[in-house]
Amino acid sequence: MIETLWGLAQELWENFQINFEPVRDSIDIALVAAAIYWLLALIRGTRAGQILVGLIALFTVFMVSQIFQLVTVSLILDTFLSSLVVILVILFQHDIRRALARVGRGLFPSVSAREESEMLEEIVRASQALARRRIGALVVIERETQLADEITAGTPVDAAVSAQLLTSIFLPQSPLHDGAVIVQDGRLSQAGCILPLTTSVDLPEGVGTRHRAALGVTQETDALVVVVSEETGVISAVFRGEIAQGLDAPRLREMLLAILNGERNQLSADTGDPGSGEVGRDAADTGDSARLSSTG
Repeated sequence: MIETLWGLAQELWENFQINFEPVRDSIDIALVAAAIYWLLALIRGTRAGQILVGLIALFTVFMVSQIFQLVTVSLILDTFLSSLVVILVILFQHDIRRALARVGRGLFPSVSAREESEMLEEIVRASQALARRRIGALVVIERETQLADEITAGTPVDAAVSAQLLTSIFLPQSPLHDGAVIVQDGRLSQAGCILPLTTSVDLPEGVGTRHRAALGVTQETDALVVVVSEETGVISAVFRGEIAQGLDAPRLREMLLAILNGERNQLSADTGDPGSGEVGRDAADTGDSARLSSTG
């Protein structure tokens, strides 16, 4: 076996020496490395990342079975991996669609930086006003991943995002106050939407139905969600299955801007605590700091 591996290594080295062209191959390697890095950053913190780790583990087991001639294991994995392209398309269909959407939106942005900043300011103002009155709210900001497959019901609105409109929707007398509001392309597109609830059981204390819905949609998509608790009036931000609780207006504004501008791809970057991704751990020791939790 060692002789076989050594022979294979020598053959690869000889082939490399014969065919390697420094300029062309360096550019080729750099482009591939950049593409791989971009894809890994895209799926980081999502379930697609966990699936990818599982596929890499299966491929590693397959290579080991080939080396040690484990016939049965090798046959089973060979049958499975022979349809790898189809498997990848099925497992990563949402992420492939999200990647293509990101490329398209990068070339043709639908919302300017000024309009995005104004939209976020209206959401922050509405959240602050609703929190003071302890009125529950659930605002979902769509990013690259389309939310059509994740939401049910909903009433079309198609209006400019404003603090007054958001506040009126979530008032207890409103027929739409129990559902979520969806913001798409800088506009309030739907209200009264039903979101999938998270199936995670290791949730922070005091998490209600709105928080479970926010976690559920962010575990499946790259949406950014703002939640106002009806019971406590606490404002939370939810992103990629993580929840940051106890936010004031400046902290919420800063967090939303950083995520939508691409400066941050997870909430835990806000705390600076290496262990901040664990459930129920506070981001800092001060009483007015945001608490960050992850549902995994």
